[in-house]
Amino acid sequence: MTSLVGNMVHHDARVGGEWWRSGTIYQIYPRSFADANGDGMGDLPGITARLNSLASLGVDAVWLSPFYRSPQKDAGYDVADYCDVDPLFGTLADFDTMLARAHELGLKVLIDLVPNHTSSEHVWFKDALAAAPGSAERAYYHFKDGLGEHGELPPNNWKSMFGGPAWTRVTEADGSLGQWYCHLFDSSQPDLNWANPVVQDEFERILRFWLDRGVDGFRVDQPHAMAKAAGLPDHPYVDEAGAGFIEGRENPPMWFQEEVHPIFRRWRKILDSYPGNRAMCGEAYVLPLSFMALWVRSDEFHQTFNFRFLDSMWEPQNLFDSINESFDAFDSVGAPSTWVLSNHDVIRHASRMGGLKGRPTASDGVGPNDPQPDRELGLRTARGATMFMLGLAGASYLYQGEELGLPEHTTLAGEFRQDPTFARTGGARVGRDGCRVPLPWEAGVGAANGFNTTGAGWLPQPEIYREYSRDQQEGVAGSTLELYKSALRIRKELKLGEGSFDWLPEFVSERALGYRNGDVLVIHNFGADAIALPAGSVLLRSVAGAGPTDPIGSHETVWIQA
Repeated sequence: MTSLVGNMVHHDARVGGEWWRSGTIYQIYPRSFADANGDGMGDLPGITARLNSLASLGVDAVWLSPFYRSPQKDAGYDVADYCDVDPLFGTLADFDTMLARAHELGLKVLIDLVPNHTSSEHVWFKDALAAAPGSAERAYYHFKDGLGEHGELPPNNWKSMFGGPAWTRVTEADGSLGQWYCHLFDSSQPDLNWANPVVQDEFERILRFWLDRGVDGFRVDQPHAMAKAAGLPDHPYVDEAGAGFIEGRENPPMWFQEEVHPIFRRWRKILDSYPGNRAMCGEAYVLPLSFMALWVRSDEFHQTFNFRFLDSMWEPQNLFDSINESFDAFDSVGAPSTWVLSNHDVIRHASRMGGLKGRPTASDGVGPNDPQPDRELGLRTARGATMFMLGLAGASYLYQGEELGLPEHTTLAGEFRQDPTFARTGGARVGRDGCRVPLPWEAGVGAANGFNTTGAGWLPQPEIYREYSRDQQEGVAGSTLELYKSALRIRKELKLGEGSFDWLPEFVSERALGYRNGDVLVIHNFGADAIALPAGSVLLRSVAGAGPTDPIGSHETVWIQA
C-alpha cells in the first residue's frame, strides 16, 4: 500500500465541554422540510410537527436556513426584514411554538443570520434609493459613482459570485442614470457597508431580538465578506480568480478583511451575556485553516464550517491533510474542529461519491445533460463517509435528507429551476436546486411523498425519492436511517465528539484510512479489495448485512472497540 505524505496529528480528549464543542447539528432547509398547509412550501408548523423525528434520530441541535420576510429571489438569503417571519413560513407565533417544542424535546435551535447583504426590498435599501448620493441612507450600503466619461462603467472590476458584474447602476429620483451599488451575489442582494457604525448597531439589535426569544445561537452567512477594503479597489487577479480568491495569494479587497474581527468580538460579548451557552457558527470560507482559526479565537466565533474537509473529494491524501490541518489549526486556539459532508449549497454527497467527487466544485449542480452519478456506489460510499465523519472528535453537521441517503435531483428540468445562478449564467451553471428538493416522508402520500398531503411542491421530487421515504426505512435493519440512528447513539454513548484523535499508522495509505478515538477504531476502505478486520468488538458497519467477522469491504467503514 502507498503511504500518505504528512505528519500524523494528535488531538487530546476534552470531556465535559460546552454542547457546541461536540454536538451534532441538523440543518433544516425550511421550504423543503415539511409543509403543514399544503401550499407546496415547507413552513414552521411543518417543522414543529416533524421535530419528533429529529429527536429520535439523535441529533443535539437544529439549524434553520432563513425564514425571514423576503421576496425569495435567493431562497430567503435576500432578507427584507430580519425581525419577522415571511408569511410563506408562518408567523412569529409559529416560530415561538416551534422553538418551545424543540426545547421540550431537548433540541437546541440555531437560526441563520445574513449580515453581508439585505434584499433590495429591505426598507434600508428603499430609503437609500430614494435619498441623494452622499446621504446617510446610502451609507448603509456601498454606493459609488461609476467610471468613464459619464459614469457608465462599474466603479471597479469585481465579479458576482452568481455570475456577471458585482455592480448595478441605479436610476435616480429625477430619472437620470446615477450611482452604482455593490452586490457580491445577486443584484437583488445589495451589500451592506460594515464600516458604518449604524449598520453595526442595527445588527446588534437584531441579535438581541432573537436571543430574547430564546434561540440558542446563529449560523452566520458569509462573514468573511462583510468588510471591504477602504476605497473598494480592483480585485488584483480577477482574471484568474473571478469572484473568488486563490489560496496563498494576497487577499482580494472583498474577502478576509481584518475589520471583521472587532465586529465578531462585539457579537460574542452579546451571546456570552445570555445564559445557556449560546453559540455562533461562521460560514467562513477561509483558507488555509490556520488563517480561519483567527475567526474562532476564544472571543470570536465558537466554530466555523470546515470546507477543507467537505472539499476533500473523498480522496485519501486530501482527507488525511484536511484532518491534520483541522486539528492543528483549531486546537491552537482552543476551538473545536467541525465536520460536514453536505449542505444546501453543494451536491449531496450520496451523488458526489457516485462518480462526481472529482468535479472542480461541489456547488455547481448536475443537470439532465450532465454525466449521471452511480446511485448504488454513491450511497455505499456516502454511508461509509458519514460513519468516518461521525467518529471524529468535534462538532458535526448533517443536512436534511442525508439520513435517508437522498441523492441529488440530477434531472431537474430548467423550467423548474429557481437558483439565481441558473438565470445569471443562462443555464451554463445549473445551480443548487438539486439538493434543495422537498423531503419524502411517507411513500405514496401525494406526489410529494408526505412532504404534505396535497402533492404540491415548490420543486418537484424525482420519482426515485419514493423508495427513500422515511417510512420505508424506519425500523428497517440495514436502512440508511437506522445506520444514522445507530451511529449517533453510539457517538453519544461513547462521547466520541468529546474524544481524542490519533491516526492508526497501519491504516494510513491510498487504500485505507483509520484512526483511534479513545478505544474506538474507525477504518474506511477506499480500495476494491477487502481488508482484514483488526481485533476487537465490532460496534457498527456501514455496509448492510456485513457480519461481525467479515473483512472490511470496498467503500466500507467500521467502528471497532479495541
